[in-house]
Amino acid sequence: MMKLDLIEEPLLEFGKDTDICPRQGITDFDVFDSSFEDRRKEINVGAIGTAENLEQFSTWLEKCENYIPPKKGNKQPRLYPPFPGFNESTGFKARFIFNDRLSKKILNKENDLVVKNEHKNKRIEYAVNLYLRKIEFLAENRNPDVIVCILPDEFYGKIYRVKKKDFEEKAEEESYEESLELNFRRALKSKAMKYRIPLQLIWENNLTERPKERQDDATRAWNLCTALYFKASQTVPWRLPQKDQSSVCFVGIGFYRSRDKKTLSTSLAQIFDEMGKSVILRGTPINQEKDDRVPHLSEDQAASLLIKALEEYERAIDHLPARLVIHKSSNFDEKEIEGFRAGAQHMRVNFVDFVTIMDSNFRFLRSQQYPPMRGTKIQIDENRHVLYTRGSVPFYETYPGLYIPQPLEIRIAQSEESALTICREILELTKMNWNNTQFDGKYPITIKCARKVGDIMKYLKEDERPEISYKYYM
Repeated sequence: MMKLDLIEEPLLEFGKDTDICPRQGITDFDVFDSSFEDRRKEINVGAIGTAENLEQFSTWLEKCENYIPPKKGNKQPRLYPPFPGFNESTGFKARFIFNDRLSKKILNKENDLVVKNEHKNKRIEYAVNLYLRKIEFLAENRNPDVIVCILPDEFYGKIYRVKKKDFEEKAEEESYEESLELNFRRALKSKAMKYRIPLQLIWENNLTERPKERQDDATRAWNLCTALYFKASQTVPWRLPQKDQSSVCFVGIGFYRSRDKKTLSTSLAQIFDEMGKSVILRGTPINQEKDDRVPHLSEDQAASLLIKALEEYERAIDHLPARLVIHKSSNFDEKEIEGFRAGAQHMRVNFVDFVTIMDSNFRFLRSQQYPPMRGTKIQIDENRHVLYTRGSVPFYETYPGLYIPQPLEIRIAQSEESALTICREILELTKMNWNNTQFDGKYPITIKCARKVGDIMKYLKEDERPEISYKYYM
């Protein structure tokens, strides 16, 4: 017999109080780290682009300093709120610093060499090296906190094309031919890691007047300013409220194939308790059985990977978590569970939950015209549950999606906690995305981060050390 629960929208903690919405919380209660004496109040922003791009970016940052009104004809004021301004007096309690010294121009002749090359991979390779040279200059001579790489409109379709997400938001498997083609974003972010400055990629048309069907100015300001603030900081603009003194560590396990499809490796994204800090580790190659499409870690690999992750956790936080929750997008097998348990016991962590998170084939309907509420949990059997992380949102007074939402299927292999607690935590982790201030994300950051990490890891050579912070991958 199915059982239905509705999980309340999780709270987030800001500087002065809690709220369910990142935009409302920052506006009313300031960013979480606003009272920290050692936080960055002045953020040096580097930028790379054509002369016109750099002027557009400077104008846009100046606009973001002040109040930006909400979307015209707005019928959902909470979904499309105004932007309070990025300055020392309002919610972010900080300001951006940008000037000619922090910028590096792309010359017309350099631009032409990208656009006019007949071979796609050659265009991308030249563009990556072009931006890398300018990133290197800014890193070695100006040392900005974050670098914005502005992509001229002429580059669209030449080196990089924004793929529309399908309504399922699935991470599609690349074909062999697609994997061998260079991906500009992934290649640039992987090769720029050695300079240890996070990057933000932005299209030129995001800095100019937008067509009516695109995001409004206030929403663009919210998302860009929050992302830049997070990437430039050592802390976070919001976090999950700490429930008690015992800490919980969430781990996302993901797999990625090398670009030649010959090697299957693991990538691990570890999210530090409620603070949202992350540790990124590259796992070892695994041997996948020919008759099994689902990759699995061996017992030794699972133990070794988890021990390394917990050692990084202890080094950064100065203590071990009381409880560990492992998220994976495929089913656990017995050897993986035994290996993870051995690794946890080695590091003196006694409570471990094993949770599979995947797209569900189930769909549920409400009697009204709107989809099920976000936070709806339906128990299918003892260990299988359906969770709507996207759906109707009372705070927004609407369903803020375009298509019928696809819920997640939650399979609990083994757990010390209740299914309701497991699902509540997953819902909480969908809000730990500092690249988007609309809070109804589909996937928890554990799964989302592991996928993004894998996309970029495949462009790193074996002797290149990946950065451990998520801000280098988002």
